[in-house]
Amino acid sequence: MKLVVVSAGLSVPSSTRLLGDRLAAAAAAAAAAPAATAPDPAPAEVPVIELRDLAVEIAHTFTHGFPGRALAGAFDAVAGADGLIVVTPVFSASYSGLFKSFFDALSVTDEGALAGKPVLIAATGGTARHSLVLDHALRPLFSHLKAVVVPTGVYAASEDWGAGGLDGRIGRAAGELAALTAGPSTARPAPGRDSFREVVPFEERLAALRPTG
Repeated sequence: MKLVVVSAGLSVPSSTRLLGDRLAAAAAAAAAAPAATAPDPAPAEVPVIELRDLAVEIAHTFTHGFPGRALAGAFDAVAGADGLIVVTPVFSASYSGLFKSFFDALSVTDEGALAGKPVLIAATGGTARHSLVLDHALRPLFSHLKAVVVPTGVYAASEDWGAGGLDGRIGRAAGELAALTAGPSTARPAPGRDSFREVVPFEERLAALRPTG
């Protein structure tokens, strides 16, 4: 399983990057669990795309019409991933402009890049009052981009760090992402005008997460 983390954190160190790292570690562990008895289970690849390093190239994409070398590499990593973990800080009760601009630029370059791809959404903020950003902003955005958004989103307010509830949400969301990326139905449809018709319905992917007996 190949995961990619997209982090829109601006500071160093960044709580947004920290949340992305914890989600990636939990998803990699969940994906490796079924193969624990294998002689040499392959570790999950989890590269991290730091959007603050790509801010200039993201802006130039809209004015030049094509991405720079570093941004093109980030787009290739996203397109080639089995699943994504996307994390943004909350700005004005929504995702950051840099976060939105990255996915806008990706859509301009490759409209179907996220079609059928499992995506775990997450956000960080100073107060729990902004937790609705997951369902009011992030989930609609990635649904519009034809991604398969995992049922559990993860929001971390300042007071959540070190709290047991955050660990539980991270584990549940990571398990759902690992389950969605494990099946053969997660393959990206071949490019083409009718490719979206080949995406497996979300209800069928959710059914794989429910207990069978």
